[in-house]
Amino acid sequence: MRGYFRAFLIGFVALMVTPAGAAEKLRVGKAVAFAWTFTPIEVGIQTGQFAKQGIELDVSAFGGDAKMQQALTADSIDIGIGSGPGMAFMAKGVPAKAVAAMAGVPRNMAVMVKYDLPIKTVDDLKGKKLGVTTVGSLTDWIGKRINSLKGWGSSGITTVPVGGMGPARAVVKTGQIDGYIGALEVGYALEEAKEWRVITTATPFVENFITHVFFVRESVIAERPQAVRAFLKGWFNTIAFMKANKDKTVEITAKVVNLKPSVISRAYDEQIGIFTTDGTFDPQAVAMLKKSFIEMGLLKEIPEDKVLFTTQFLPVKADM
Repeated sequence: MRGYFRAFLIGFVALMVTPAGAAEKLRVGKAVAFAWTFTPIEVGIQTGQFAKQGIELDVSAFGGDAKMQQALTADSIDIGIGSGPGMAFMAKGVPAKAVAAMAGVPRNMAVMVKYDLPIKTVDDLKGKKLGVTTVGSLTDWIGKRINSLKGWGSSGITTVPVGGMGPARAVVKTGQIDGYIGALEVGYALEEAKEWRVITTATPFVENFITHVFFVRESVIAERPQAVRAFLKGWFNTIAFMKANKDKTVEITAKVVNLKPSVISRAYDEQIGIFTTDGTFDPQAVAMLKKSFIEMGLLKEIPEDKVLFTTQFLPVKADM
């Protein structure tokens, strides 16, 4: 009898210390740490948007899209937030699929050069070396896209994979490269410091595009679809919150990317419209993405939609 009573007590204590509705954990990786467009993750965490959906996020960041894809392949993360061009990795065997479009045309990206260089216009970029995060990344494609539209060919911009912002600032400072293609808000901040100068945003060279998407490991899609739905719901509720609360959004995100609130306020005004509201994949934008895969030499043939993404979780409807 005493043994039964002891077993009862152990079970009772276990129930008391184990939450009935414990949050489901997801490992989320951002392609880079410094982009404002990736900060909704932190906004959603700090305002409780993901917690309301019953999930807890473990967030990390990488030095570019290719490295994030490696993490997906190695099962180091469950969800990746990366570039539209990164969808080509799905056709190369990465065991993941894009599950929702996060952002449209890349109004958040810019070409920046060392402040004291005599480069003033886009035409002055011909023959220059510009740093990008990784091969096959959105930043890489933007440089090649400018080359293509300008008809420069091999005499145009040379893109050099250098990783994130820290390495980029170092190699620009030493003159190993002339500039960098990266987050617009960082360009504005370094322009204020007279370190870099923004030459152009990517917007004049790109239309009907998907700048960022959510990648999810195929095993997670198959085994934990409810967690994927909860994550997407939390994200799009966060976007709705951000659009309705500029001041709070600027306060949180300025700390995340370690930039002045004045710079982030400017970034908010220019970039808040980049986010999709329901995650759907626009057919024209998908067609442009597929074209970019060929232009960058990432793929030799146009892949089928089912190789790149799934629509089983779409559209996502925000509660707010």
